[in-house]
Amino acid sequence: MTLIIGPHVSIAGGYARAAKDALSVGANTFQFFTRNPRGGSARALDPKDVEALREKVESGELVSLLAHAPYTLNMASAKADVRDFARRAFHEDLKRLEILPCSLYNFHPGSHVGQGAEAGIAFITDILNEVMWEDQTTTVLLEAMSGKGSEIGRDFSELRAIIDGITYTEHIGVCLDTCHIFSAGYDIKDQLDAVLEEFDRVVGLERLKALHLNDSKTPFHSNKDRHERLGEGSIGMDAFKSIVTHPALRDKPFFLETPQKNFKDYAEEITILREFTKEF
Repeated sequence: MTLIIGPHVSIAGGYARAAKDALSVGANTFQFFTRNPRGGSARALDPKDVEALREKVESGELVSLLAHAPYTLNMASAKADVRDFARRAFHEDLKRLEILPCSLYNFHPGSHVGQGAEAGIAFITDILNEVMWEDQTTTVLLEAMSGKGSEIGRDFSELRAIIDGITYTEHIGVCLDTCHIFSAGYDIKDQLDAVLEEFDRVVGLERLKALHLNDSKTPFHSNKDRHERLGEGSIGMDAFKSIVTHPALRDKPFFLETPQKNFKDYAEEITILREFTKEF
């Protein structure tokens, strides 16, 4: 099997540079923020830069690129101005992704900040139904969260509730972050099959479009979002071998968000994960 694996890459130097950086560490995909992760406007697209990235995708050197929305985007907020920013930024990003050779757009569902998950989910679905359209080419991914504070997406049922409220459900998928779901109480270390069976029952494995691979600095069910390098946290490397070789997962794209001292350090994790999959 060919493992689809890549790191998070900055696009500050352009998409062609990001592609070069990803390939330099042995990746065949990468994730990028659509704009500054703390908010703000997106940089203008350079047609030559976009074409250079497209050539890498069309040649097969890169596949299944994943765009990530900024962290400040909170569709579930009780504040109208915060929701308005989320609405505008999300719609702008979806339009830009119709130009870029990237068909996956991941976002954190948001935090209800005390008003309750049901109210927050209603805000999320209202905005998604406003900004999505029938023939868009991008699949929007709900990221499963660790459950800190008032985060929405702390369990599979909350993801299901969002999906059930969407008009164009054919354009909705899920991204599972290993640190997040382990911290939320899903034991992917010792009960991976049971977790995937529950996900399939509640959400449906056909909606799982990508995974973030991160170890966790904090213990199981701690409801903390603190990423660690693979094998150096409470999940452990044996679990990641099981994940990337699991029949239900091994064909999915995997994205590393692990803390590194140097970007080149991603090469070590990618090499280890590829070794796990050589026999398949």
